Amino acid sequence: MTKQERLEKQKQHLEEMLTFERRLWDAGKLLVAGVDEVGRGPLAGPVVTAAVILPRDFSLLGVDDSKKLSPKRRAELYDAIKEAAVSYAFGRREPQRIDEINILEATKEAMLDAIRALSPRPDHVLIDAVTLKGLELPQSSIVHGDALSASIAAASILAKVERDREMERMAVVYPGYAFESNKGYGTKAHYEGLKALGPCPIHRRSFL
Repeated sequence: MTKQERLEKQKQHLEEMLTFERRLWDAGKLLVAGVDEVGRGPLAGPVVTAAVILPRDFSLLGVDDSKKLSPKRRAELYDAIKEAAVSYAFGRREPQRIDEINILEATKEAMLDAIRALSPRPDHVLIDAVTLKGLELPQSSIVHGDALSASIAAASILAKVERDREMERMAVVYPGYAFESNKGYGTKAHYEGLKALGPCPIHRRSFL
């Protein structure tokens, strides 16, 4: 595939990813926020959410589900999305809260925080696979939204980079669990660390 063909393919992909947003923009809802979370599955660390409002002339190529991107590409897009966005905000819930109310409810709380921190306030919210009770705004839940909506994908990238950097910092504070590479997920090295050291303050007791 030539460079030009690759570029055209990326442009086409972005157009497809903006389908939900364009539908809302055309209906007069000009401020559309995408919301996603990262960190529902790990044994340690917070769940982190992001909410992003993209402009109508958004043209950043390569935005996709964060799981499909390399760490280097995610880092590049993280900075570019922040620069291009009308607004973005983060939410998080710590392991203690996750243990207290369960991971799904903690995720929903963190999503609400991120949405409510946006300025200007969105006209409509697109959320990856979750419906938020208590959200005072129109919302749409999209299954696999991070692969189908540019706004949700952008939020997934912001949340992923934010959380990964947090876990790299935690690897220095709590060495021995390989947080720098596993980001709190249950890898062999992580389980070996747990066996040798027991849980640390950022482990989710309800997950162990």
